[in-house]
Amino acid sequence: MADKRIIAVVGATGAQGGGLVRAVLSEPASGFVVRALTRDITSDKAKELVKLGADVVAADLDDGESLRRAFAGCDGAFCLTNFWEHFSPEKEVAQARAMAQAAKQAGVRHVVWSTLEDTRRWVPLADQRMPTLMERYKVPHFDGKGEADAEFTKLGVPTTFLLTSFYWENMIFFGMGPKKGPDGQLTMALPMGDKKLPGIAVEDIGKCCFAIVKGGQDFIGKTVGIAGEHLTGQEMAATLTRALGQPVVYHAVPFEAYRTFGFSGAEDLGNMFQFKHDFNEVFCGARNPEVARSLNPSIQTFEEWLSINKGRIPLDA
Repeated sequence: MADKRIIAVVGATGAQGGGLVRAVLSEPASGFVVRALTRDITSDKAKELVKLGADVVAADLDDGESLRRAFAGCDGAFCLTNFWEHFSPEKEVAQARAMAQAAKQAGVRHVVWSTLEDTRRWVPLADQRMPTLMERYKVPHFDGKGEADAEFTKLGVPTTFLLTSFYWENMIFFGMGPKKGPDGQLTMALPMGDKKLPGIAVEDIGKCCFAIVKGGQDFIGKTVGIAGEHLTGQEMAATLTRALGQPVVYHAVPFEAYRTFGFSGAEDLGNMFQFKHDFNEVFCGARNPEVARSLNPSIQTFEEWLSINKGRIPLDA
């Protein structure tokens, strides 16, 4: 163990962090071991990681000292924040600052920071094409992360900025898959018009991230965007039709309608989809599937992912 390089993984029981933990553990000869960070080391997910062989330690993004302890002796760190826990971009920036400071103090040689675009670079607050939210943001869960990039840069932390894509697992866990209407017809509703949506399987994010960690110096200071595939809503519906064995119709919901759906974060997500739609060339261009495939040659297409996961998608409205 003494000659192994330790990677600290923030959010190890979540989607992205969990994918990275499993990617590292699946390559015992890689020279890396994983230190899985979580607030609750007694949770079922944490215990599962222990069984898989991870060193699970307690750390809280709101507690800088716990992060410094967790990062001590680590060669690398994977850092991310979860807007959906608290709905506060300001908190995301503060947590990113705490991670950057802890990484700097611990002498971490390579941080992978999971970030997103600050959409205000393309849609200033005065721009009326989409509403301003929380007085300071257009897409709060994007903008806070993009703003927080500077926390790593200004401290001189050796960082790779990772841009992820729409998780296909959102169809399983967040109700974004096709739903059966009163007439029995399966409809998938997304506000993407006829534009392409970059998507990826969560486990493939972990594998791509581990390749970046192993690449070390080659990726420091760079922004790397990943996607398994770029598909229109119509193409996704056609793929779902083949996988499920029954017709799936794509419904291009207007952004304005999506913002009024009433669930927590509906306005944020409505603006997010509008950003992806209105700046589709920029958004897709930053997430080249060939880049992801060069990092992870086994990366799944949407069809391949569905062949394994179609039975997990809840179809009842």
